[in-house]
Amino acid sequence: MVKYKEISIKDLEGFSIGQVQNAEAGTGCTVIVSKNGMRAGLDVRGGGPASRDSQMLNPLMAMQEIHAVVLSGGSAFGLGVADGVMKYLEEHNIGFDVGVTKVPLVVQSDIFDLTVGDPFTRPNAEMGYEAAKRAYEAPNYQDGNYGAGCGATVGKACGMETCMKTGIGSYAIQIGELKLGAVVVLNALGDIFDWKTGKKVAGLLTEDQKGFRDIMDVLASSIEVVENKFVGNTTLCAFLTNAAFTKAQLCKIAGLAHDGYARSIRPVHTNADGDSIYALSVGNVSADMDLVGALAAEVTSEAILRAAKAAESAYGFISATEFGSI
Repeated sequence: MVKYKEISIKDLEGFSIGQVQNAEAGTGCTVIVSKNGMRAGLDVRGGGPASRDSQMLNPLMAMQEIHAVVLSGGSAFGLGVADGVMKYLEEHNIGFDVGVTKVPLVVQSDIFDLTVGDPFTRPNAEMGYEAAKRAYEAPNYQDGNYGAGCGATVGKACGMETCMKTGIGSYAIQIGELKLGAVVVLNALGDIFDWKTGKKVAGLLTEDQKGFRDIMDVLASSIEVVENKFVGNTTLCAFLTNAAFTKAQLCKIAGLAHDGYARSIRPVHTNADGDSIYALSVGNVSADMDLVGALAAEVTSEAILRAAKAAESAYGFISATEFGSI
């Protein structure tokens, strides 16, 4: 068994995380900033992502480093959060030097949370600016109903009436000099399982909300094509490490980290989800890519579990802790 020690996601030097949420409206954003730039890869497996500048992380594209990753609510309406992040970073001389200014390179992915609180209040540039400011000046990351996790829910195959409240979660480990961890915004169509025991911890509830239904049984009750499938989903992950990897290697690691989704979410990567994983590197520690990819899957699974554990009931949706499944 691999020997490692658990650390805080905040112990990964070179990354700073700021969060802002509108608890009344049920939405928010989480911004990961690297003042000196970070190498980044991306792997999108879900069929319905809401994202910005993701093509920049294609290994064939010129840019080798970015400056911030935004995880946000608001679906496609929330993609303006990055504007505020860029404004703050430019004011602080962070970005790609183009002579007349520095252009911050910011990528973003959003969850669908419009059916949770106020559907017409979405994260915007002002919220992005404030989250970037907090990341830069006073990092305030915490698990639970915060940041992009404010409006996160799971188990939505039959609509919002029988889903459960989740949030944002993190898990990080250290092996020698190597540090790695994951931040997950858990907002899935499917059921959520403890990756170590196989126990269901969150997901589709019975109509009386006193027990679980098996989402696969529900989906398999009819093989007819569903023309207007509920698409209010998407689980997002940012995997962080101090190991030295290229953009292409990080894209591969992001793909391996999706194994963590598959262990913990059932079903996963559907056309009703927009499942995306960013892999981010700021360090120079030498580490085997396949080992780090395998560990990325494990920390991602644990971060998923902690996103369920840390959530509190809200907006009429019960959490796993209050439900008694954790």
